Amino acid sequence: MSRCEHQVRSNHIANRLFMKDKDFYSEAHLVVAAIRILEHQASASPSIDKVCRTISFSPEQGNFVCRKLNEINIIELVEGAFGTKLFIKDHLLLEEIPKGATEDNLEKELKKFQNDRKNHIEKIKLFQTEQKKKKKNLFAELEKKFKKNLDEI
Repeated sequence: MSRCEHQVRSNHIANRLFMKDKDFYSEAHLVVAAIRILEHQASASPSIDKVCRTISFSPEQGNFVCRKLNEINIIELVEGAFGTKLFIKDHLLLEEIPKGATEDNLEKELKKFQNDRKNHIEKIKLFQTEQKKKKKNLFAELEKKFKKNLDEI
């Protein structure tokens, strides 16, 4: 085996070992495993932040995966005074997640969020302009009534 072939093979093995090309199935298993480990260590349900730190996920990625797992009833997110806690509901549903699906779900979700936010801002601006028009019309109507009352006196 040449040096170059050895390097390529080593990189491929390293990628598989360190899971650089993670799919949602693998990420879901990591999150559920981290929840179990942290529950065992602390005898309490972990927060999303603790899970993210344990498995070296960014908070955005961790929140995304946890929201998706919550949607498919694998885990439960419980908001409390001390942050969001994670509970495992049905770990067997993990096996229903398609293996190897490596879509850029995070990017899709981010674009969807940005579009929703943009639409929301546009609605707010439209509402504000309508309110300004209503206010202007109301003052014009009040001024007419005031002038009419002054003329009658």
